[in-house]
Parts: sequence; C-alpha cells; structure tokens
Amino acid sequence: MPKRVDHEERRNQIAEALVRVAGRRGLHAVGMRDVAAEAGVSLRLVQYYFETKEKLLLYGLQHLVGGFGERVAARLRAAGDSPGPRATIEALLMESLPADEESRTFHLVYTSYAVLAVTDEALAAQPFIEKPNAAEDALTGLLQQAQDARLIPPGVDVRTEAISLLAMSAGLGTSVLVGQRGPESAATILRHHLDRLFGESGRGD
Repeated sequence: MPKRVDHEERRNQIAEALVRVAGRRGLHAVGMRDVAAEAGVSLRLVQYYFETKEKLLLYGLQHLVGGFGERVAARLRAAGDSPGPRATIEALLMESLPADEESRTFHLVYTSYAVLAVTDEALAAQPFIEKPNAAEDALTGLLQQAQDARLIPPGVDVRTEAISLLAMSAGLGTSVLVGQRGPESAATILRHHLDRLFGESGRGD
C-alpha cells in the first residue's frame, strides 16, 4: 500500500526550509530552488504546493509567526498556571528579542518580510500588514485588561503604549542583531519600561 502523504506536514517542511535559508542568507536572496535543496525535495514539488515564490513567502510568514506564538506560549506555561497581563506582555516582548538561534532567525526573517513587503510589488499585494496589526491589537487588549484591573493608571492610552512597546522591541531587536548591545541589556530596557508602566503593583499581576 502506498504511503499516505500528509500535505500540511510537507508544506511545513518546505516552510521551515525557507526560514532556515532566509536566516542564513537573507530573504531577498532566497529562491524556490534554494528552498527545495534545503528541504531535500524537488523543485517541482515546491512548485506543486506553492505555485509561485510569493505564495511560498506568504506561507513562510504564517509559519514563522505560528512558531513565534508557540514559543510565547511555552514562556507563559513556564510562568505558572494563571499568568496575568504583565507576564503575558513580557513573554511576548522578550521572545521577540534575538537572544538565541530561534529568536534571532525570527527577528531577522520577519524584518526581511517587512522590507520586501515595501519593495516587492507581488509580495506587497499580500496581507503582510495583518500580522503587525494582530500583535498591536493583542497587546492593546492585554493593556486594557491591566487597566481594568487597576494594574496601570486609568489615564494611560493603552493603544499608544502598545504601539510604543512593539516599536521599542523591534528597535532593540535590531540593535542586538547588529551587535550594538547584548540580549540581556535589551531585556533590561524593556523591563524598565514595563516597570514604569505597571509600577510596583503590577510586577506580580
């Protein structure tokens, strides 16, 4: 009996190969043939599943973001049974810092997607911007929970704070990538701003 092919598993195998190659060479330099070689499959198979490079890149972005979410969830499990808004926000922001190989690859490749979404017409037509919006909305919701629980002051504009924290995390991540500062220094800066926002009462949620 012929072996049944798990198509989702095969797509993920190809997407992981894309992320690995992009992490080494930069997303702009990756072609479908490179991804096929990295995944150990034929170019024809990659084309069968994705048809165009743009569709492969979009699926790769979704796979990248999915992996990031899994790592954030693992941080939250390590934080205890009921992590509050502060712990959840810190897990999300800290995981985005390039402190190890996985998070370094995430930051590098995700930033490359942002650049390509501006400069590549075909990729620009794909819904890349939904991903940053989703992170902004999630962080805003967590800050609103904290405000409702009186963990942050009532006058704080939670949307503005969410935007500021994400921008700070992205900028600090880039500074770590280029060697301007180390991951621990970047994490200390993020925690400083969370302490400013939450104060003493919010540290343990």
